[in-house]
Amino acid sequence: MSEPYEGQPEGWPCVLSEEVTDLLKDPALPTEVFGAIIAATVQINETRGMTAGSTASPKWPQQRRIAIGADGSLGVAEYVIVADADPPHIVLTRVQLY
Repeated sequence: MSEPYEGQPEGWPCVLSEEVTDLLKDPALPTEVFGAIIAATVQINETRGMTAGSTASPKWPQQRRIAIGADGSLGVAEYVIVADADPPHIVLTRVQLY
């Protein structure tokens, strides 16, 4: 996890669902995809889920999607912001690869 910038609040933990954990454990997963998923979790953590370019559901704004890879070339990651939990955190629920 990156250190917060001066004057910026600390990020929230980004935990992985079982589905995402299993995907990252797959030895056949290309390293480019692995790295893009990890990079997405860092962005999500540092922005408390309000990552630039992410989209939200109008009915459920806590659920968001972010493109992974250069210009979204590798797929989409879905996550849920659990702001009212103690402590607040984010769950990376699913990764849809192209």
